[in-house]
Amino acid sequence: MGVLSRVRGGDDETGCRCTPSFDDDRLVIDAGDCPGGGLLATEPTCRAAVVDALCERDADAICTRAAGVERAYEGAAAATLVAAGRFADAAAFHDEAIADRARRDPLGAARAATGRAGPVATLAAETGLAEVATQAGGYEELLAPAVGPTISRSRVRLQPPATARFASRENLETGAVARIYAEPDRERRLYHLEPVEHGFGRAATERLVTAYDRLASGAVTGGERAPGRAVRRVVDDESALDATVGELERVLEKHTQGHGVLTDLFADERVTDVFVTAPAASNRIRVRVDGETLTTNVRLTEGGIEALASRFRRESGRAFSRASPALDATATVADRRVRVAGVTEPVSDGIAFTFRAHERQAWTLPALIDNGTLTANAAALLSLAVERDAATLLAGTRGAGKTTMLGALLWELSAEIRTVVIEDTPELPVGQLQAAGRDVQSLRTGDDDSGALAPAEALRTALRLGEGALVVGEVRGEEAGVLYEAMRVGASGSAVLGTIHGDGGAAVRERVVTDLGVPESSFGATDLLVTLEPYESPTGRARRVKRIEEVVTADGVGFETLFELDSGELSSTGRIERGNSRLIDGLVRSTESYAAVRNGLDERTDWLADLADGGRTDPETIRQAHARRRAERTA
Repeated sequence: MGVLSRVRGGDDETGCRCTPSFDDDRLVIDAGDCPGGGLLATEPTCRAAVVDALCERDADAICTRAAGVERAYEGAAAATLVAAGRFADAAAFHDEAIADRARRDPLGAARAATGRAGPVATLAAETGLAEVATQAGGYEELLAPAVGPTISRSRVRLQPPATARFASRENLETGAVARIYAEPDRERRLYHLEPVEHGFGRAATERLVTAYDRLASGAVTGGERAPGRAVRRVVDDESALDATVGELERVLEKHTQGHGVLTDLFADERVTDVFVTAPAASNRIRVRVDGETLTTNVRLTEGGIEALASRFRRESGRAFSRASPALDATATVADRRVRVAGVTEPVSDGIAFTFRAHERQAWTLPALIDNGTLTANAAALLSLAVERDAATLLAGTRGAGKTTMLGALLWELSAEIRTVVIEDTPELPVGQLQAAGRDVQSLRTGDDDSGALAPAEALRTALRLGEGALVVGEVRGEEAGVLYEAMRVGASGSAVLGTIHGDGGAAVRERVVTDLGVPESSFGATDLLVTLEPYESPTGRARRVKRIEEVVTADGVGFETLFELDSGELSSTGRIERGNSRLIDGLVRSTESYAAVRNGLDERTDWLADLADGGRTDPETIRQAHARRRAERTA
């Protein structure tokens, strides 16, 4: 009788009944009928079944499945089991007893083998089992699996590292728990997620999997209500479960109609970014929490990353394949608007994603004053410039806050102005502006495959939709020529606003003129350039205005700085105060003087500072404040 037959115990109900099979380089163990459940850390007979299979061939990973739960043993765990299989196969000729022990107890066999001389010790070194003897801790640590219900398409390592120090805990609306740990030997802290379904018992998990199978087979239909119907059909006695029907419904909806583990991650308001690095099945997800990048205990399965790619391709209507290996889209995850950037082969080693959550609130200038992005007097200048139709570009690197600032400036446009917003990925607060009674028309741009307008054609369309403010989410291609022609001849009839990558006036001019092919004389139609930057503040990662420049055209196209950082504070250069600003000259109306506009800036500074200091920064309050202020001026 072979060793595997002996450890299984034949018809003995206490014996192991794990059934191994290979799926490419993975060893898959069906432990559904095994009393030990395929728990390799605690069940020596299940461990022996795995090692016995690995006597025949190696595997990169071992996966056990039982009661609707999958446990993945990878990295050091897989290496230990593979080494035990190699050693057991080779050592049986010299010492059958130690070979048999290696199947059940690789750690004990490793220590025994390295403590003697002769061929067994040599084999332990050659097969890698000797290295196992140096592992600290026992099987609970060494064979700690990444766990997940078979329906989840993600795997979570539930046990934090033994050396981790607890830092904080957050209970999420999805029922998940997020803990943060510090690890002494690692640079990054650990974001430890425990989804609610990982606390379900065997009966609840089996019902969940059965309900999922019914949905997948089409036996249960009903659109958004289908998950609830599927759960109710498989649960006949809720009191026999350690989870409620409502919990099962929400988990099933999360993994069928939602975004799986992403739903849990973005349910944490502190999480702003989620990074999935290719190859996704081998790399743990990372998150950004309050400006700090943390490693998580979560990774997607190969099926999970493919399912996300398919979903975003379907929802966005955009191609995402080897022929079109980049994706830029938006999605709603955990009631948050999220920007999705994806890449795939051949430009990446598999599918990878970056998810960035939009701010829930629509930012306003007083709110940006309050959080230190800019000062009240700089905000007053931008407010007046936008209100009086200045052509304004917001520049900076990725993550500098350009889109946030652009969204805040839209509230400074006069309420009666018609505004056309052009974006490839919706990020600006169009919905909030419309809800506030503003006339805002959104146009979406895209490539030929998406069915959306090309950027240049979208601009031409916008100019035909009526006079008013023109807002371009990002100036980056052939649309630049159309935009600057519109600015030069005043075709929009009102303010022109947009964002562009670049660090300051000279860099932006180089990009627009040299890279995008806009004549320098046309670039001179720009009135104002605002450069933003990310930086590390005492409280974490933040963003701020670095410089505000006006465009001058006396001797070619140049720039004069109106505000710049001085010892970390945004300060006026005095050009406006000395009466030298071309921008202010351009904003002066026929019934005003330069001095009157300066005085108006001072009044606007005090008004914005008062709103910020009083915490009156939400869009509705700002809308009402603008309405009262304009009514007072015309009274």
